[in-house]
Amino acid sequence: MAVPAYVSWMLAQEASALLTRLARVKSFAMQEPMLPAANLLPESQTAIEGVLASGRRELRVRIQEYLQWLAGPSAWIANAEEAHRRFVFLRLRFNAVLNQFDLFNDVITQRSENETGVWLSGLDVVSADALHLPGGYYQAPPVLCYLDRGIGAAIRRARTRLPGGAENPVAVIRVPRERMIGHGIASSLIHEVGHQAAALLDLVNSLRPVLRGLQAGAGPTTIAWQIWERWISEIVADFWSVARVGIASTLGLMGVVGLPRPFVFRIDVNDPHPAPWIRVKLSCALGRALYPHPQWDRVEALWEAYYPLAGLDRERAELLTRLQTHIPGFVSLLVNHRPKPLRGRSLVEVMNVEERQPARLQALFRGWRRNPDRMYRAPPSLVFAVLGQARADGRLGPEDVSALLGKLLNHWALRSTLDVSAVCARRHTCSRLLQQPVLSLRSGG
Repeated sequence: MAVPAYVSWMLAQEASALLTRLARVKSFAMQEPMLPAANLLPESQTAIEGVLASGRRELRVRIQEYLQWLAGPSAWIANAEEAHRRFVFLRLRFNAVLNQFDLFNDVITQRSENETGVWLSGLDVVSADALHLPGGYYQAPPVLCYLDRGIGAAIRRARTRLPGGAENPVAVIRVPRERMIGHGIASSLIHEVGHQAAALLDLVNSLRPVLRGLQAGAGPTTIAWQIWERWISEIVADFWSVARVGIASTLGLMGVVGLPRPFVFRIDVNDPHPAPWIRVKLSCALGRALYPHPQWDRVEALWEAYYPLAGLDRERAELLTRLQTHIPGFVSLLVNHRPKPLRGRSLVEVMNVEERQPARLQALFRGWRRNPDRMYRAPPSLVFAVLGQARADGRLGPEDVSALLGKLLNHWALRSTLDVSAVCARRHTCSRLLQQPVLSLRSGG
């Protein structure tokens, strides 16, 4: 039975309507007004526009093929149900293409917001620096940041699947708006960068067999190895954050997971996030392993004062105590892990921890107070580590940190824009502009 003429006409109209609406979806470069310093870097812009344009082209071809099918002899042996079924799948594909567009639209539209857009561009630079790992161990993808509500950050990793099946060309990090702009932003941001780094190094898949092997015959410690295995994806991201920004990571984490007591002591092995109480303990232990200093004991004691174990039910208290006792051995295993992509080197060996020891960060801060120009030439993640250490030491107050970070984000956004600008190459003033600090560390500067 052929597709009835009225059915064929109606479906052809609907398919043509899809084509018409698809043509209304324009390139971001044609519709998003923003300051040049807030623009996406060319690599990110090209990658996003490329994957979106490819999806639109593919859908356009499918719709045209469907219209040809409706008008051709193949439809003569089909029926209304078959013709409609084919159209429904086209419409679902159309919605997937729009979902891809909307995903990036949420990210890019904020770039047109006054001040916020430039800050986000600066956060892109910070993220790229935190993801960079000298040694050629992986090819880092572009990273884009945007703001959203809530207290936790999140990432849509590059090279994962977008709606409709296309590969995501960039990492997209959602930053909590409540962290803009304060010391805690580094902790949230670089934790999410850690998820991308872990995927590039295949850390979780290389650690899980090790942790499973340690469960066999472990006796009383079996439960601990089981729990670490279930929480390992979040733990390796916390490791990356501590390795990059030191105590700023732990203090920022405390700001996120400092919740009402029942939530802090909630243990759910099906949740990839460790129980907040033990997670802060782990963060301190990671800091102690990478950057030995008495400050970790002080921060850990502060956390215990906020949330004492006294008053917990016996079973929960015993499990947390057992995990706490097991932390040093687990942390040693983690920092000395040698995943295959590192070609025989351990995690601690590739993270350049010598540069970020507390004494080194304190010395850099003292030097930057005398010569602020140097701060603007330093790697952004190192700057966050120095400022986080200074705040932990009582050298900078929250107001100072916020003012500095706002200026630094502006500077990094401007510098990244000018560095890739063809105009900059023709203007001798650009290099001089990039050397000019925009805020002094001295009071009133």
